[in-house]
Amino acid sequence: MRKPIAAIVAALSVSLPALAGSGPAAPAPAFTLASRAGQDVSLAQYKGQVVMLNFWASWCGPCRQEMPLLESIYKKYNKMGFTLIGVNVEPDSNAANEWLKATPVSFPILYDRDSKVSKLYDVAGMPSTVIIDRNGKLRVLHRGYKPGDENEYLDSIRTLIRE
Repeated sequence: MRKPIAAIVAALSVSLPALAGSGPAAPAPAFTLASRAGQDVSLAQYKGQVVMLNFWASWCGPCRQEMPLLESIYKKYNKMGFTLIGVNVEPDSNAANEWLKATPVSFPILYDRDSKVSKLYDVAGMPSTVIIDRNGKLRVLHRGYKPGDENEYLDSIRTLIRE
């Protein structure tokens, strides 16, 4: 017997209330991680800004393809109340650091070596992108990357900056 579509949608809405687009968004889980620059960085530092978290790994082809596009988004919108934080999920960050030498970015890179933050944000694959509004509420969860997905990011960012 097949479940009615409404039941499936309701089940998804219960399991992902902040990301399902129905009802109020849930608060983004708080975290603090070590940064590439050597300091600890917390999500709370960015309260009042639209924040994009991009979970990535150096071995991930789509992550490598997406990174220069993310840099251009960051450069264009970071003066408008937007920030982008790259969250590297590898247990050993040496490969990420080597890759970033060849593909430098100006946005902060944080290290989630034990995947605690990835688990808080229900990251199941690479890359995964989360967008948080100025009030610290989860608004978007985008899994994977294919060319053109950056347009969806831009639509969300522009909308949230205007809110």
